[in-house]
Amino acid sequence: AARVAGLDDPGLASAVTVTYKPGVMDPAALSVVRAAGDLGFALAGVRTFRRYMFDSLPEGDERTTWFRRVLANEAVEQVVLGRPRPEHLTLDANYTFKKVDVPLADLDDAGLLDVSRRGQLALSLDEMRTIQGHYRDAGRAPSDIELETIAQTWSEHCSHKTLKGRVECDDGTTYRNLLKETIFAATVRVRELLGEDDWCVSVFEDNAGVVRWSNRSHVCFKVETHNRPSAIEPYGGANTGLGGVIRDVLGCGKGAKPVANTDVFCVAPPDIAAADLPPGVLHPKKVLRGVVRGVADYGNRTGIPTVNGAVIFHPRYLANPLVFCGTVGLLPVGSEFKKVHAGDRIVVVGGRTGRDGIHGATFSSAGLGAESESVGGGAVQIGNAIEEKKFLDVLLQARDRGLYSAVTDCGAGGLSSAVGEMGADVGATVHLDRAPLKYAGLSYTEIWISEAQERMVLAVPPDRWHELHALCAAEGVEATDLGEFTGSGRLKLYYGEHLVGDLAMEFLHDGRPPVTRKAILPKPQNSVAPALKGKSETWAADALKAILAAPSVRSKESIIRRYDHEVQGGSVIKPLVGIREDGPGDAAVIAPDLGLPLGLAVGCGLNPRYGELDPYAMAALAIDEAVRNLIAVGADPRHIAVLDNFCWGNTDDPATLGALVRACEACRDLAIAWRMPFISGKDSLHNEYKSGSRHIAIPGTLLISAIGRVPDVTRCVSMDLKAAGNVIYLIGSTADELGGSHYFEVTGLSGGTVPQVDVDRAAKLFRVLHAAIVSGLVRSCHDLSEGGLAVAAAEMAFAGGIGADLNLSPLAGISDEARLFSESATRWLVEVEPDKAEAFEEVMHDLPCFALGKTVRESRLRIAGSAGDWLIWARLDELKAAWQTPLGL
Repeated sequence: AARVAGLDDPGLASAVTVTYKPGVMDPAALSVVRAAGDLGFALAGVRTFRRYMFDSLPEGDERTTWFRRVLANEAVEQVVLGRPRPEHLTLDANYTFKKVDVPLADLDDAGLLDVSRRGQLALSLDEMRTIQGHYRDAGRAPSDIELETIAQTWSEHCSHKTLKGRVECDDGTTYRNLLKETIFAATVRVRELLGEDDWCVSVFEDNAGVVRWSNRSHVCFKVETHNRPSAIEPYGGANTGLGGVIRDVLGCGKGAKPVANTDVFCVAPPDIAAADLPPGVLHPKKVLRGVVRGVADYGNRTGIPTVNGAVIFHPRYLANPLVFCGTVGLLPVGSEFKKVHAGDRIVVVGGRTGRDGIHGATFSSAGLGAESESVGGGAVQIGNAIEEKKFLDVLLQARDRGLYSAVTDCGAGGLSSAVGEMGADVGATVHLDRAPLKYAGLSYTEIWISEAQERMVLAVPPDRWHELHALCAAEGVEATDLGEFTGSGRLKLYYGEHLVGDLAMEFLHDGRPPVTRKAILPKPQNSVAPALKGKSETWAADALKAILAAPSVRSKESIIRRYDHEVQGGSVIKPLVGIREDGPGDAAVIAPDLGLPLGLAVGCGLNPRYGELDPYAMAALAIDEAVRNLIAVGADPRHIAVLDNFCWGNTDDPATLGALVRACEACRDLAIAWRMPFISGKDSLHNEYKSGSRHIAIPGTLLISAIGRVPDVTRCVSMDLKAAGNVIYLIGSTADELGGSHYFEVTGLSGGTVPQVDVDRAAKLFRVLHAAIVSGLVRSCHDLSEGGLAVAAAEMAFAGGIGADLNLSPLAGISDEARLFSESATRWLVEVEPDKAEAFEEVMHDLPCFALGKTVRESRLRIAGSAGDWLIWARLDELKAAWQTPLGL
């Protein structure tokens, strides 16, 4: 085994040094340089490293395992034998200007595709033909920077060309714009139905969705994906994923204050054997450890609480793990809109530009393969949270002083996307040689498309530039004038006196050829639920413990404790609740404005296993889960907004696209039925891995994130049982719906019927249960999701340290398996004090509400079935021990 050596260890003959590759951001080293400068010491450079000493250096395959899989990640790190040399630490600092043109006019189709492939442009043949025709008409060849700008702007990641494209379905239905005619159309219809009560402010227009919250503030919310970078370098991918979505909120309107973060990870099971990993794929343990550390480091260092999330395990996430990062912001009323004016200066603030993040947008629009680790390494960034915290504080000061007219983040595509989008209606002239660089040697194209982190672009009126510059300088934040937003309608790029790019904004933003795809709509694969054979007397308790210990269900405390969810002082309902603060909360509640009693609930819903049987039902159930989580803590169903994040496989495949269409249709139908608008969204497509004969596609995954207004945070309830002698009610209807359930997963059964959402009854349940909670009739409430009633009852009991005796005979007409483990939609277990039971039942009188039993002092959970016998009789400590099975990270 390797042992860590001291820095002065003389035995470097058997030393292995791991350090970042030249050009990769090294935040700790940067902090040392700046700290030394503050103390009056000028350092030319600093690098951090890890050094390992071996008794004898491994050889052959063993060396490959140690160096490439254990000690380092070759995407961003290098392994040096012996003493590092200067070339291991520095970049070539020489760059001699040479404008590069890319001849396209005489190329055939194969030649056009070769240009796209070699340049990592991820442009299709139709797109390359369109570009070829445009430049033929102009009588010239495109420059490399023009071609790169078009590729970034037209990428799937930036333009969402599948969801915004034409889809022809096999049932005769045609969508000219799938997103506009489903999810966006639903929001338009919801706003019409709400009329004067419409509380949307800005939806699908800005960097985040904005809704009204109080007389003083609006709330904005955005959730991003950072999948492919996280597959290559988990720490950096998640680190910059969270940093990027924080900047989305900072760039919403004229700048919102981030008040909460969320994160959701989808990875393969942690017990997979290393020998089963495909080439170029990191082990799930390494992925999960890295992404957790990335989110924790960034969120904690920027002083933003991470309050809600989930971790889902599925074998098909092996090569394409999914990383979702979200941020909620508070936006002062009056700051919700921005506008770029001709004559505004183009100012970049924050970090410097380097080679990190080159081709990030186009890399994120393509699939992965064995070579992605090396080819895509340049698309991975390492974040610097301290830099972001500094300009976050400066930006909010500048907003309140009116020092800029518009702002956006420098994310996918770097300056090319930020300036290109901000100047779409007016035009822009940019002087790339003015951009502050991390190191010398960058070409003009690298400066333009680099996705180096912690940068924002501002449109600054000329008479406010000096005041803004002075404010930034006082806080140690760099601010640089790169040029001007013009009225020309063209994007002109200069390097020194050289014009290196000249593009019409109209062609850049509206010239992409339309995409038409075929879709085969799937039919629900429902069947009669099979029965478990050879049942033992303890079958139900065994299944319950197995579900509690299942990776997707078991406690995530080891992850949650890495995050600060108390910073800013607004936490009301935390991720972990109960007498020992280790029970699984439903949704988080924060009070972002400490001067008001208003709260904000944040929750999520997803379960990809349903989608393998019925994509429509999967999407409906994800929305239902997110909403019922919010209802459970006290959110008002009249003020709930949702966000969609679609992560799908190759949508060129008609069956894969058909599943996506059905999921979009479910989003449309439920949003309208429940009058809950979608306010923002994101998609990440082509999440597939191909190498040789190995082909792994992720299950179609829809994450629904939801925010809800809590009228009074003192009325919030948590999921843990509170006292013995209280009545336990089941709210909602239970059916024999075990398809895609965790019960089937742990018992090895398959088939069955996927749960279906009764949208009309659900809407009534939302309203009535909320009324009961705000009236003080409910002591605790927990939604039924993974594992159904038995798991929810166990979680409530061991979280509160209170036992329960339940009888499921009121649930007639279904099997005991379904009574215990069905995951039927829109259900909660509710604890009510005896003297309030009559009032509670009166409130619920015309809806499914079943008194199942009472809480008891004994530390046990007993559940009787249809015959009155105890199906489950288990001690709470045994159930909790199963649920707290370590994740094995």
